[in-house]
Amino acid sequence: MEQRVSLITLGVADLDRSRRFYEGGLGWQMTEMVEGQVVFYQLSNGLALGLFGREALKEDGHFDDDTGASFAGLTLAYNARSEEEVDQVMAEAEKAGAKIQKPAEKVFWGGYSGYFRDPDGHAWEVAFNPFWEIDEKGNLHIPPQKTE
Repeated sequence: MEQRVSLITLGVADLDRSRRFYEGGLGWQMTEMVEGQVVFYQLSNGLALGLFGREALKEDGHFDDDTGASFAGLTLAYNARSEEEVDQVMAEAEKAGAKIQKPAEKVFWGGYSGYFRDPDGHAWEVAFNPFWEIDEKGNLHIPPQKTE
């Protein structure tokens, strides 16, 4: 696993309110969104920030278990260059002591992802998004969403 974080996703209580804060208040520009579900902002340092409804994020990662590790409403993500790399990273994390929260699988948005928790319960998503690029340095690039 390369030593990097691609995406930080915040589980938010009100997606519209959060968009007003980041876009209207801070002047950030949305890069991609799924209306009413998730918004992504490409950051200048090869990272991205995602805003996802808190309950939807909790459900997506299967964070409703009784392991004793609470869900903090934040996930870190490692974006891979292929589905095979996702499987490799998930196996490496499990071998190192991670708890597999949600095994990697094909997902509704066209990609492939799984979740694990590190030994302190911090949540990581490992994902391959066929619409995004990871350059040779590991920087994430989200192409601007086409508007009609």
